[in-house]
Amino acid sequence: MAEPWDVYEYAVLRVVPRVERAEFVNVGVLLWCRSREHLAARTAIDPARVLALDPRADVEAVARHVAALQRVCAGEADGGPAAAEARGPRFRWLTAPRSTVLQTSPVHRGVTRDPAAELEHLFARLVELP
Repeated sequence: MAEPWDVYEYAVLRVVPRVERAEFVNVGVLLWCRSREHLAARTAIDPARVLALDPRADVEAVARHVAALQRVCAGEADGGPAAAEARGPRFRWLTAPRSTVLQTSPVHRGVTRDPAAELEHLFARLVELP
């Protein structure tokens, strides 16, 4: 018997080196599946793509911010107060609109039988270069 379908939500994590220009590079995906209590992030930064938008971008600082976001997503103790929240509120905190170098897309929904595999699929489709 096949696994049941579950609703999930996801947002694309974006690096916006110059906020005033609104140009961005996709660097990750956040996925939340409430029915399975599955919250996960998959990220990868391509420095060349970030530097193509702003040659003066501090890619190391961006990488530190992405790593901090991953710690919050994972609920790690050093992720700060947001990391201590339950998974649902944590996803909402992670996807709240921001006007910073690290932003998320609007939240989208879908259905899946395997949230972990769906995260990999979304990452391959939305972040990795073909």
